[in-house]
Amino acid sequence: MASSLSTMKFPKGYSFRFLSSKLVELQPTSRCRRNCIALRRSYTFSINISRNFSQCHSRNSLPNKDQIPSLRDFIPKATQTVPASDVQPEPMTISDVMPRGRIYHETYGCQMNINDMEIVLSIMKNAGYTESVDVPESAEIIFINTCAIRDNAEHKVWQRLNYFWFLKRHWKSNVAIGRSQSAHPPKVVVLGCMAERLKDKILDSDKMVDVVCGPDAYRDLPRLLEEVDYGQKGINTLLSLEETYADINPVRISKNSISAFVSVMRGCNNMCSFCIVPFTRGRERSRPVESIVKEVAELWKEGVKEVTLLGQNVNSYNDTSGIENTVEPAVSWELSDGFSSMCKVKHVGLRFADLLDRLAIEFPEMRFRYTSPHPKDFPDDLLYVMRDRYNICKSIHLPAQSGSSAVLERMRRGYTRKAYLDLVKKIRDIIPDMGISSDFICGFCGETEEDHKDTLTLVKAVGYDMAYMFAYSMREKTHAHRNYVDDVPEDVKQRRLTELIETFRGSTGQFYDAKIGTVQLVLVEGPNKRAPDTELIGKSDRGHRVSFANLPILDKVDNNGKRNPKIGDYVEVHVTKSSRASLFGEALAITKLSSFYNTLHEETVAFASRT
Repeated sequence: MASSLSTMKFPKGYSFRFLSSKLVELQPTSRCRRNCIALRRSYTFSINISRNFSQCHSRNSLPNKDQIPSLRDFIPKATQTVPASDVQPEPMTISDVMPRGRIYHETYGCQMNINDMEIVLSIMKNAGYTESVDVPESAEIIFINTCAIRDNAEHKVWQRLNYFWFLKRHWKSNVAIGRSQSAHPPKVVVLGCMAERLKDKILDSDKMVDVVCGPDAYRDLPRLLEEVDYGQKGINTLLSLEETYADINPVRISKNSISAFVSVMRGCNNMCSFCIVPFTRGRERSRPVESIVKEVAELWKEGVKEVTLLGQNVNSYNDTSGIENTVEPAVSWELSDGFSSMCKVKHVGLRFADLLDRLAIEFPEMRFRYTSPHPKDFPDDLLYVMRDRYNICKSIHLPAQSGSSAVLERMRRGYTRKAYLDLVKKIRDIIPDMGISSDFICGFCGETEEDHKDTLTLVKAVGYDMAYMFAYSMREKTHAHRNYVDDVPEDVKQRRLTELIETFRGSTGQFYDAKIGTVQLVLVEGPNKRAPDTELIGKSDRGHRVSFANLPILDKVDNNGKRNPKIGDYVEVHVTKSSRASLFGEALAITKLSSFYNTLHEETVAFASRT
């Protein structure tokens, strides 16, 4: 094999390596790759044409048009020994010059990070990186999208970075034994909140990472990756007051999913003392309503039936793009009754209630959810829109964090225990069947046993469908880190967390049991993992998991008799059992979202007239 290769002619600047006894890969050398990059830059006539060319000019002067080199000026550098007669006349495309690498990606943290990863994939696709792989061993580029909210999330990221470093540092031996199938050692890219918070530590970690890119700098990723080819680290963690990626059409990670996330705003102005988000995500800014409507319309064409609107503080949405024409200067920002905010809103545009109302009207057969809101931004207008639009799900995430007014004050939440309970009462007065979920932190700085008991009694008083509960972990840069002492011992935090979880479980079951005997509209998501051959599962309007037997039922949509429900169908389900964490029932019919609620409304009116 080697002797036969010695008789073959390869262009100078290229080398070959054995992939197997019969397979050889032709690779450009590092010098050739650098020249190819320069060629690509000159081809687009960028001002910064290439590093070699820029060295020939003063930093204080720019080349005029006549000084810009043509494609011919670079060809001898890449093919110095190839005779002119051997050069093919066909035009050379960028993909011919330098094939793009395959991408592998992992995401940790919230739904916002999932949506961010879809934005990143879209940016990379537009730059020519069109292929993704399912395992890091086959990738030339590895993206890891990180979360900095809690310590556990960061530990997981460091563990994965250690493995990616192993794939990179021992690439040759990994290829030799078949562990890796990438064409060259992978470039490791850290994205997201942890990238901004720990950028210096990450880059200093024994050449573990090649690129660090913050949440507002994803458009810069193709350039940062090119910097790595010059032997440099790529870093951009600048925060923006304007970036919303409104013009980016995300590449959906779950291609056949009937649900999707749509980011409507970014950043947070609340400055809660425990939270790192304002320092990693920056200040609040909202996308224009029209760009959101356009994205949702595209999702509807793709078959998506449920959209979750995302934002770090989603219900503080404020579209001021048309403020000079549509909003009176005297309009003030209305908060929930009894709530305050450290940040004053200077200009009031279209608010979250306006956005929800517009989407609900324009897409009557699509469900809408949203997360994560702040309790301070639930004015009456928002609650009335949720009540009046059947396709806005009757489920609100209402993060309490603590049931103690003293702890809430140290957290800088802007409300008391009483104000929170009053808001819960108002929500359920306006929308009686509203499901409520929450967030809780155990063992925040200075929390006493009495404070902890206040949280337990709040959970019992409200009654939550679902809750995220965590032991407090101090984050650098936060107000708490600068001003408080993390003085609750870890064992006490864990004991309080256990008690909180037990209290939650003891109170949540009643809301599932109350659904027995009712008919719920369920959006089918797929087979039930516990019985994949015989059962389907989906979510009700309130967010409860509902499973049912996969049998032929009446099809009210096409009036074609009976058929088995499929993913994306809305199915009427008569609930017969509750596990106090999920529901089971009998499927009655396949229907449309609007038809179900129109019928429900007609039956309610008829019943009221009889009584």
